Amino acid sequence: MSTSTPASLPRPREAGDATRLLLTVEQAARRLSVGRTTMFKLIKSGDVDSVRIGHARRVPAEALTAYINRLARNAA
Repeated sequence: MSTSTPASLPRPREAGDATRLLLTVEQAARRLSVGRTTMFKLIKSGDVDSVRIGHARRVPAEALTAYINRLARNAA
């Protein structure tokens, strides 16, 4: 009988990940399927809004939706 060790189990998603209001830059990048550097470029250019909380940069989930909607409108 084989048993799984905790190290071999898949990492569970963070609770409420799909409904978070604010995402880390890395989480936002994953949602857009882009790299971290590209995400920072989108933030720096103003294409994607972000906020600072202390020293942390966060991306509102709605900012990703707005960015995707703008891309879709411009493509049409």
